[in-house]
Amino acid sequence: MKKVIIAILCLTISGIAAKAQESKPATAPQSTTPVVDPDAGKFEFKEETHDYGEVPEGPAAEFDFMFKNTGKKPIVITEAHGSCGCTVPEWPHQPITPGSTSIIHVKYNTTGRPGPIFKDVIINSNAQQSPMILHIRGTVKPKPAEEKKPTETPAKK
Repeated sequence: MKKVIIAILCLTISGIAAKAQESKPATAPQSTTPVVDPDAGKFEFKEETHDYGEVPEGPAAEFDFMFKNTGKKPIVITEAHGSCGCTVPEWPHQPITPGSTSIIHVKYNTTGRPGPIFKDVIINSNAQQSPMILHIRGTVKPKPAEEKKPTETPAKK
């Protein structure tokens, strides 16, 4: 008797699963590739990766990424941010017209961050390459340890 009930239960579940598969309408796969305006502004950076080399810990490491709009329409940068809070970009808030040049100023806070630098700056805009990603690299040399002063010992009497 148990075998019959289990068999009926399995057939019922299989029937429900098959019916659920049949009821879904077939749809064409959606394209995930965004449509890019061929006339949109286009970033042309002098360099997309800047290597600071070795920088001392403490003062900020700064660099200006220079670019030109080689597209047919103005570029409007809507937002730029670093891959962490220690990397802060400043960008032009006015449109960059075709043929014009501008900069993205990047400041990296080296304080308390000795060691390698591998950070990105992400730029969102109406340009053909959005998001545009710039990179900073380098090494922060730790502050030298302060020389310890010898402690004075009281004279023995």
